[in-house]
Amino acid sequence: MKQHNEQQKKALKSAAESLYKAFLTLEKPGEVRQFLLDLCTPSEMEAMVDRWWTASLLKEGRSYREISEITGVSVTTIGRVARYMNMGEGGYRLALRREEAAKS
Repeated sequence: MKQHNEQQKKALKSAAESLYKAFLTLEKPGEVRQFLLDLCTPSEMEAMVDRWWTASLLKEGRSYREISEITGVSVTTIGRVARYMNMGEGGYRLALRREEAAKS
């Protein structure tokens, strides 16, 4: 990650908050897709999709080996997703729970 001075850190925090709010303005999956495709490189998109897919398979109780075979994601990445699901900010759990509730 880049090194920032204090002024840059403050501006970066404000820019991050603006990004979070921008997501909240999007109403349909297609709009989010458009935004993400403009915002991210193809590799960044693939990495995020891989992590989300991995999280859903972990929630199903699949083994790391099975997830790796299904997705092509490395066991290291699977472990990282699992660690963040268990000890992160709670974002994976929240989104997975809400996605499940929306299906009901």
